[in-house]
Amino acid sequence: MSGDRGRPDTVDAVTNSPAAPAPASHARTRTVFRVVAFAEALSWAGLLIGMYFKWIAETTEVGVKIFGPIHGGIFIAFVLSCFVAWRVFRWSLTTLALALLSSIPPFFTVVFEVLADRRGLLGTPGTGDADVQSASAKPSRQDA
Repeated sequence: MSGDRGRPDTVDAVTNSPAAPAPASHARTRTVFRVVAFAEALSWAGLLIGMYFKWIAETTEVGVKIFGPIHGGIFIAFVLSCFVAWRVFRWSLTTLALALLSSIPPFFTVVFEVLADRRGLLGTPGTGDADVQSASAKPSRQDA
């Protein structure tokens, strides 16, 4: 590693970018993607509830006024996290398109996240350097 920024010493000669992201970067990207996908689904739920009270019950618009901007912000964060995951995990353009399309129907970001995780498209859990060090430092226990 060069310096204290966690960047690899090797650089891809074609793109002039790091040859492979550090394992800690994979773990961080995985966590951020999963959290933002779940938050996007929750914000959808809040917005749908707000729309019910505005359009069906015709009682108040406050839910839409609160959850509209929240959902919009989380939606943008999800789109950005899709592009980061596309680069870090080297997704195909088809996978990127499916990830982006999952943000349109309510709750599909969670569906995409679960399916992507099952197929290994989000890396593996616990690939960070700290996890490897802590696992190797633990003594083995034998039951008597």
